[in-house]
Amino acid sequence: MTCRTPESAGRLAMAIAVGLLASLTLACGSGPAAEDTSWTVPSTPWGDPDLQGVWTNATITPLQRPARFADKEFLTEEEAATLERETAEARVDRPPEPGNPGTYNQIWFDRGEKVVRTRRSSLIIDPPDGRIPYTAEAQRANASADPGRGRDYWNDYTDLDTGERCLTDGLPHVPYVYNNNYQIVQTPGYVIILHEMFNEVRAIPLDGRPHLDPSIRQWFGDSRGRWEGNTLVVDTTNFNDRTGYRWGAAWRASRPTLHLTERFTRVDPTTIEYEFTVEDPEMFSRPWTGVVPMTTDQGSVGATQGQLFEYACHEGNYSIVNVLSGARASERSTLSRR
Repeated sequence: MTCRTPESAGRLAMAIAVGLLASLTLACGSGPAAEDTSWTVPSTPWGDPDLQGVWTNATITPLQRPARFADKEFLTEEEAATLERETAEARVDRPPEPGNPGTYNQIWFDRGEKVVRTRRSSLIIDPPDGRIPYTAEAQRANASADPGRGRDYWNDYTDLDTGERCLTDGLPHVPYVYNNNYQIVQTPGYVIILHEMFNEVRAIPLDGRPHLDPSIRQWFGDSRGRWEGNTLVVDTTNFNDRTGYRWGAAWRASRPTLHLTERFTRVDPTTIEYEFTVEDPEMFSRPWTGVVPMTTDQGSVGATQGQLFEYACHEGNYSIVNVLSGARASERSTLSRR
């Protein structure tokens, strides 16, 4: 946690409040814009490129390229239409298999309905195979991990992943199963990103201040932003080793060696191109890069309308108690057989 003086905390709170009011004012009366070849990136009253609004990155295009498209960087129109149809058909609720207690039904999910407009077969654009370049050690760890969690033990609540604990699924901003909505507001000197899921807030300073001391580690790392033309570049370091992410099949915690570079570029009235590059020599054999469109276009990916909703994650949440109770029951059963 970063300690702030009352004076600096007050300035930040005022900046966020002013930005939210400005965002709401701009949202009123705005609507989808028509294609216009003469369109230029709008500016804020103080001259920065304007990224403000409520955006979604929901899409059925996967982060990593599926095996069925191993040699295809881009899908044909027919392949994209088939994938969209198959996805829609798979979302029909069916009774669980015998012995399976079941889970959420489909009404809870909001993964989007379409592939990205480029028809890429994966959100990862580099390496060329569209796959996360795990090191051999990371591959072995993923193979031995409990699917979806990355652990085979639950001694206490901190062993559950941070998503199950309603804290975060970490960075970068990649699509998940629901609540793929973001509100961006700007003030002079700050860009603020509010993620609907977990009510995550990132306040990114633009004043050129240095990163925090390496000994200070945070859930979302330490972000510093700057403008390169019309692109917001965000450099994030100082991650802790507790924040969960869902890259690939197994849940993992971030590493202090993680370095994230993000680029937000407004490319048309309804689209921000969000590009991110992930570096961590302990987990990945090389840096890897993904591109995710963030949109307000209702016909593109399934954009949200209006303001964000409250994410009340812990309402009636029994999973943590039940997981730990099950772990203790499993231990007792194992000891009784010895």
